Amino acid sequence: MTRVAGIDCGTNSIRLLVADVHPETGELIELDRRMTIVRLGQGVDRTGRLAPEALERTFAACRAYAAVIEELGAEKVRFVATSASRDAENRADFVDGVMAILGVEPEVITGDQEAEFSFTGATGELHGDDRRLVVDIGGGSTEFVVGNKHVEAARSVDIGCVRLTERHVRHDPPAAEEIAAIRADVRAALDLAAETVPIGAAETLVGLAGSVTTVAAIALGLPEYDSTKIHHARISRTRVAEVVERLLGSTHDERAAIPVIHPGRVDVIIAGALVLLEIMERTGAAEVVVSEHDILDGIALSVA
Repeated sequence: MTRVAGIDCGTNSIRLLVADVHPETGELIELDRRMTIVRLGQGVDRTGRLAPEALERTFAACRAYAAVIEELGAEKVRFVATSASRDAENRADFVDGVMAILGVEPEVITGDQEAEFSFTGATGELHGDDRRLVVDIGGGSTEFVVGNKHVEAARSVDIGCVRLTERHVRHDPPAAEEIAAIRADVRAALDLAAETVPIGAAETLVGLAGSVTTVAAIALGLPEYDSTKIHHARISRTRVAEVVERLLGSTHDERAAIPVIHPGRVDVIIAGALVLLEIMERTGAAEVVVSEHDILDGIALSVA
C-alpha cells in the first residue's frame, strides 16, 4: 500500500483525502477526509480574477491540510485545481501561494481531466455492466461523463452553484425570473454537453459533490449530515423535485435552519439543486445514485 494525499480545490470548497492505496488493485483505505468552504471563485465570473480575501481563505485551509498530511505521513501529494483557477487572470498568485505552503504545484486541470478523475472515483465500487452517466455538480462547472469501466465521452460546461447564483440571484427567495434564468442557463449548457456526451443513453445516473449530497440528505430527512447513509442512496426524481420546491420557497434563514446544509452552501444550494433536477428531467432519469466518492478518490488513485 502507498500512503497518498489528494487535494481538490474547486470554486466553492477545498477538500483533502489521505488514504492508503494499493497501486495494482485500486483498493483504497481512507484515513482522513475533510472539506472546507473557501469560496475561491468569489466574483470570478464577474471580474475574471481571484479576490485577495478568497485567496487568503484558501491558503489558510492549505496550511491546516499541510499539518494533517505531515502528521499522517503521506508519501505523495497531488493538488488539483478546477474551475475557478482555470478562469482567473491572476492564477499565478494562487499557484505560488500553494507551492509555498504545501511544496507541490497545483495542477490546473482541464474539464476533461476533471471528468476522468470524477468518473474513476465515483464508479470504482459500482458493479455491473450498465452504462453510467456521472455528473459532478461543482461551484463553477459541471462535468458529464458516460462510460462503464472506462470513460467513453466527457464534457465540462460552465454551470455551477456559485456561478449561477452570482450571475442571476438578487432576491431571497429568488424571484421567478431569476429561477427562469438559472434554468435557461442550465438547459443551454445541457445542449452543449449533449454535443459530446450521449447524456440520455445511460441506464444509471450517478451524482457527485456537495449540491447532490445535500439534496440527498434533505430528501432522506436526516437529522444531521451522515455520509454513510448518503453514499449510494437512490433518490427519485419526484423526491428531488419536492426538495427543489421546498428550497425555492425558503429564505436564507430557513435554509440555514436545515441541519444538513453546510453554512457555506446555504446561499448556493438552490442553484445546485436546480442543476440536478434539470439534468434528471432532460435525461429522463427516474432516480439518481448518490456517491460520496468522487474526484478526490480519483486523484488519490492516480497518485498511487
